[in-house]
Amino acid sequence: MVTVMGVLFGGAIVLLLIGAGILSARLCCYRRQLSHMLSELQVLEENEETNLLLTSAVKIGKTQEVISSMNRILEQSRRNRERIVRENRNYREGITSISHDIRTPLTSARGYMQMLRKENVTEEKRLSYARIVERRLDDLAGLLDQLFLYARIEAGEESFLMEDVNVGNLFADTISLFYEDFGERNYEPEIFMEQSPCHIRADKQAVRRIMENLIKNSLVHGTGGWQMSLKKQEGSGQEKVLIRISNTTKSIERADIERIFDRFYTSDTSRSSKRTGLGLSIVKELTQRMGGEVRAELNGEVFFVEVEFPNML
Repeated sequence: MVTVMGVLFGGAIVLLLIGAGILSARLCCYRRQLSHMLSELQVLEENEETNLLLTSAVKIGKTQEVISSMNRILEQSRRNRERIVRENRNYREGITSISHDIRTPLTSARGYMQMLRKENVTEEKRLSYARIVERRLDDLAGLLDQLFLYARIEAGEESFLMEDVNVGNLFADTISLFYEDFGERNYEPEIFMEQSPCHIRADKQAVRRIMENLIKNSLVHGTGGWQMSLKKQEGSGQEKVLIRISNTTKSIERADIERIFDRFYTSDTSRSSKRTGLGLSIVKELTQRMGGEVRAELNGEVFFVEVEFPNML
């Protein structure tokens, strides 16, 4: 009996020793892994720009799951940091762009005002200078109008009165506003309008703004070949009303298309034109908020923007 008890007791001791050994080994592995992770975290803390991820020194228990989870958090944090850096850079570029575009017409207007005050200026030149000053002030008013509108849209403060809009009538009225602009270029744009009625559900003033911005953008970038069309086409099982403005251009390249609707983006690196790069951004925001779609494309030297809305009829 004593012998049996001794054997059982001895066996229990051996099992306890084996268990203690296993636990000690696992504890050592955990300590090694924690020490390894702490050293890597210290490197990450000292160098935020590094792309280092946590690695596993010893694969044991749930450590690999913890490391994978922490690496996902690290990668998300880096993406957020890159996005913030990119947005800050775009913001600074936007402020520089706006400052330049506001300063340009003001500087020009000031120069012509100084010439107006000269005593030896003829009446004919005075009238010419006055008209130039007026145009520069109109340019400035247009820039500020675009900026304030975009700010309202971004803040969600721009309200839309959704109603039945006759796009044909609005299209013709808007084009007529730019008659003199095309006349100054000695060019008559090609215009195509759908003969049957085109009706969409949208905010009338927002649609007018979309058309105006598309035509203004076309005038800024265009070197000729201006075409404007309003037509219907089938798409996704529903008839669409398609507004398309196209022109030839030398200032837009294929690399620009990806960012053409970004706020403050302009393909004109010299910034010789008086614009904030908000025109097409506003087109995109207004179109999408009213349930439409917009796209831009460059085929050779022909650049075009298309806006489409579901046809109500």
